[in-house]
Amino acid sequence: MKAAVWTRYGPPEALEVREIDEPVPGEHDLLVRVRASSVTAGDVELRRSRSMGLLAIPLRLALGVTRPRGTRVTGQELAGEVIGVGPGVTRFEVGDRVCAHAGFRFGANAELATLPERGMVARLPESVGYEEATTLPTAGLYGLYFSRQAGLGPGQSVLVNGGAGSIGTYAIQLALAAGATVDAVDRGDKAGFLRDLGVTDVIDYGTEDFTRRENHYDKILDVIDKSSFPVAARALVSGGTYLHSDVSPVAALKRSLFRASEGRRSSFVAATDDVADLDHLVAMLAAKQLRSVIDRAFDLDEIVAAHRYAESGDKKGHVIVLP
Repeated sequence: MKAAVWTRYGPPEALEVREIDEPVPGEHDLLVRVRASSVTAGDVELRRSRSMGLLAIPLRLALGVTRPRGTRVTGQELAGEVIGVGPGVTRFEVGDRVCAHAGFRFGANAELATLPERGMVARLPESVGYEEATTLPTAGLYGLYFSRQAGLGPGQSVLVNGGAGSIGTYAIQLALAAGATVDAVDRGDKAGFLRDLGVTDVIDYGTEDFTRRENHYDKILDVIDKSSFPVAARALVSGGTYLHSDVSPVAALKRSLFRASEGRRSSFVAATDDVADLDHLVAMLAAKQLRSVIDRAFDLDEIVAAHRYAESGDKKGHVIVLP
């Protein structure tokens, strides 16, 4: 089968498309014909092997110290059709349409992939397309985690830092669905796109520092971890919350040393790995309560170009890969 293989840490050219052996499902695994996969910010950072914070050392030990170990197929999220099951599988059957997060098993950017049946795998109704569904298992879930932990509700003022990105597009929609008023930070040339999503005000980070908007927001969702609580706190109202997912030692030290006034606080957002959350997002997509924003689709043979575009800063929403 054809697959995108990760040959070394570094630029997009570290990836190659090769013919490799087809994967064989284990006793409790699904064999899936991949209809769509993606390139996420996490895929880009792993390929570069940069900015992984506290995860850098264990990841290098697990994946390979100087270069990825073995034949490592890239990609962490996919959607497709189950074409085979292991003898111990009970939850899925051949013919099921699914979307899934492969996690650190990787393997999504290929024609075929294996997945554990009790992993983050959700069944898709016929009304949900593979391309739109493949954006849910990473960006959709993190958008849900941010919005849920923020405790969003009607009348709240919310700022999404990185609004035009994969997670940002879902975080904005979920905040609006909760009844909040949403502003976003991103490049100024993406303002029209963000307003079409329902954003009230777009802050161009090239010309304005959102942290100088004193006492403005009930919640700040920093989905790209480009700010920090000590500087962002001034943009919060009394009792407001800054939410982030930065696991770096520097961020942890800043959080431990900084004490904000008037009840302002920082909250770390982490994955819960509950497949019910993925099922919930699939249901929202099917009910047209959410939409998947796909910027560009690349063929698998164009995996280098897909990674290059995903890290360019130009994308709005998601980059997907079609086998």
